[in-house]
Amino acid sequence: MRDDRAYAAVVAVFAAFLYLAIVIAAFGLISLATNTDPIDDPDAGPLVGPIMVGSATLLVLVFLISLGTQVNADKQRISPLVALIVGFAAYIVYAAAGGIAGGAGDPSQPFHYFVFALGQLASWYAVVVGIAAFVVTLLYQLVIVGRFRDRGRPRWPWERDDDE
Repeated sequence: MRDDRAYAAVVAVFAAFLYLAIVIAAFGLISLATNTDPIDDPDAGPLVGPIMVGSATLLVLVFLISLGTQVNADKQRISPLVALIVGFAAYIVYAAAGGIAGGAGDPSQPFHYFVFALGQLASWYAVVVGIAAFVVTLLYQLVIVGRFRDRGRPRWPWERDDDE
């Protein structure tokens, strides 16, 4: 039982790094295609963008670890609803972290960063953050379910015992 939970936690860490790589690559492609910046507010500062992406990545990591370690190995299932919830939560946390980080950096204008956070919800960048979280969560569930049901290395048909 401990082996399955450790495996799920390790796969969750790799999935979170995959999520981060997908988000960074998607941001670059969107930026090239639309000729825009992910953070279009010049007053936001250089750390707001990394804090936003880092917050969404941390949220995905926590969800994946809890998803893989809290549910018993025999009861692991692929759940698109859970993946949709993780994607929506990453979408919201991405924008909220931008508003909080911007407001903490410049406390004289809290309403400006509230509007900044709402504006981020309408951007393609935030949508990609949510979609990437959805896809990575589905892939994570697929890997976990496949591993727990397989119980070992894949075998050719002639390698299997007849009494199984």
